Amino acid sequence: MSKYNIPRLVIGAPQGHSGKTTITLGILAALITNKNLTIQPYKKGPDFIDPSWMTRITGRACRNLDSYLMSKETIKESFIRGAFDADIGIVEGAMGLFDGVDLEGSGSTAEIAKAICSPVVLVVDTTRMTRSVAALVKGFQYFDPEVHIAGIILNKVARPRHENMLRSAIEHYCGIPVLGAIPKGQQFIIPDRHLGLIPAKENDELDQTVETVGKSAGQYLDLDKLLEIASSAGSLVRAEVCNETAVAWDTDGDIVKANTGEKPVIGIIQDRAFSFYYPENIEALRDAGAEIKVIDALVDKRLPSIDALFIGGGFPEVFAAQLEANETMKTDIYNKIEAGLPVYAECGGLMYLGRNIIWGDKSYKMVGILPFDIQMINKPQGHGYMNVEVVTDNAFFNKGTVFKGHEFHHSKVINLDYEKLNFAYKVTRGWGIDGKNDGLVYKNVLAAYNHLHALSVKEWAVNMVKQAKEYSKVYRSSKYAI
Repeated sequence: MSKYNIPRLVIGAPQGHSGKTTITLGILAALITNKNLTIQPYKKGPDFIDPSWMTRITGRACRNLDSYLMSKETIKESFIRGAFDADIGIVEGAMGLFDGVDLEGSGSTAEIAKAICSPVVLVVDTTRMTRSVAALVKGFQYFDPEVHIAGIILNKVARPRHENMLRSAIEHYCGIPVLGAIPKGQQFIIPDRHLGLIPAKENDELDQTVETVGKSAGQYLDLDKLLEIASSAGSLVRAEVCNETAVAWDTDGDIVKANTGEKPVIGIIQDRAFSFYYPENIEALRDAGAEIKVIDALVDKRLPSIDALFIGGGFPEVFAAQLEANETMKTDIYNKIEAGLPVYAECGGLMYLGRNIIWGDKSYKMVGILPFDIQMINKPQGHGYMNVEVVTDNAFFNKGTVFKGHEFHHSKVINLDYEKLNFAYKVTRGWGIDGKNDGLVYKNVLAAYNHLHALSVKEWAVNMVKQAKEYSKVYRSSKYAI
């Protein structure tokens, strides 16, 4: 048995849009600036954008903990693997603390807190609220006896008199310390777009906004008390020593180009257009024996020498003009796919492999290897968890495989030529491409709206590396060699 004494906090809230993300970013920045701590960040549930900011601030790849996709033991192992060498682990929750996919709260932030035995700091939006804050906090305090509400942060406080009334009510009726009071103000607003905050790596000017949040948060939070609460968490026990080998990431969340040797090479398109990658997915590919090469589809003229290609999600629609202009890259991808290159693409990657992205009155040509167009819509076309069953043989999954994932897209597939490809998945929860199916199969390509997490779909990385090895054997010495 191995014990890990990792100070930790889960940042929760009574409901979404309470200010968890802004305050979490403020806590991270303030602890680094004022306490010089090494912080391992985590995000509850499926999310790529908030983690990009948490990665940017801490210099450590933010990891996702999800009790819908992962078992309790897997959550604990992932937490330990990420934070074993950090001073503290901080988890940003999602939605309301007890909100899940069913009446029992499955997939909730509270389940994450219980899985890692972490105290919870509750962020409360106090707009138009005074004494009633105590009733709200007391309800959360006793709703689930296994969840320890250890402190309160008041958000959007109007003035000193308002703050004094809120503090007095909570401390008198609930006996829980108030760890800070964040005033209303523009300094606590971070720009966003249709899927949430703008990803950190897209706009360097937003760094100043986050820096301002951090500096301001340090003025209003009791950092010493926060650390005291985090240190009160007990030891985490694991039956075996945790695998502490991890992929190196830089402060933008990009994979550090390291690894060399006789291994199959998997290219990953990671740039401003395609930035949605779970670090665990990259680690899984490395653990399965692959070498990683990073590709920028906006500026690189062609693919490097690779044996498989992974195109993640992101905002290809925002950078569609630049993607369209890089004709040599698109042509190279098209030709390599025709020659049998294994390609796994998620959401934005699916969009990129189609013929056109249509947004408003403009249309942008993409790779064109898959026979469909993409139409951007001003509301979500698929949002939430997915359950799928593999119904067609493909390069990455055996027929009959069942697994969970998630989707969040404002685009839809149109003008699909059903005669030229097959659907890989039958959707039993979620929307996918048409409400019933997801995952398009063409040669060694699998492109889907579904995002998977390697810790819950462990065969994915193994199969991708296997396909890369097979491709390497067949094509590296042939006329298709790349």
